[in-house]
Amino acid sequence: MHDCFTRELKEGARTINTDPQVISSPVDAIVGAHGQIRDGQVFQAKGFPYTLNDLVGDGEILPEWRNGYFVTLRLTSSMYHRFHAPHDCKVDRVRYFSGDTWNVNPIALKRVEKLFCKNERAFLRTQLLGDGPLSGQQVALIPVAAILVASIRLHFLDVLFHLKYAGPKTVECNASFTRGEEMGWFQHGSTIIMLTSSAFRLEAGLDDGSRIRLGQALLRLQS
Repeated sequence: MHDCFTRELKEGARTINTDPQVISSPVDAIVGAHGQIRDGQVFQAKGFPYTLNDLVGDGEILPEWRNGYFVTLRLTSSMYHRFHAPHDCKVDRVRYFSGDTWNVNPIALKRVEKLFCKNERAFLRTQLLGDGPLSGQQVALIPVAAILVASIRLHFLDVLFHLKYAGPKTVECNASFTRGEEMGWFQHGSTIIMLTSSAFRLEAGLDDGSRIRLGQALLRLQS
């Protein structure tokens, strides 16, 4: 069953958008809550706010994220479960948070306050690379565990994050990826939250409930 949930893609199974003004989706997912971050506050569902401090800790929040943009990507159990680089980027910091494994379906998100801040999760701080207009932008990827998902694996760290993990919670690193390159995976189904500066907006045609595939345009730089 584990091998089924974490299976790899066949060569050429996804087309990676290479538009220099686009951040592509790191996963196959359903687009959830998204929009402007207001003084560090975001929403998991209408009327259910949480703060970036509660999600990843005050010391991790860059100034450009406090009034930046966020998007939530929900993976269901039948979807592909590996996540990939949304752009050429360098991961320079990872922080692990042990926690619960609440279900992250829409019903739970409307009933359990600060659900994402309670579940097991990892914070990946990335800097976008290249010669294009996105170079230097800081983007956070936050894989959040869910029901039956008690481990997060990152290719560039020789550790398996899980509920009984007792190693360092914060890891400084220098791992570079090209757009579309596999970064890691988690089991069964879960969520990835992305944080960017206010320079980005959701790609036209996408909204809450839209299905998106790995490599498709997700966020676009505003002119």
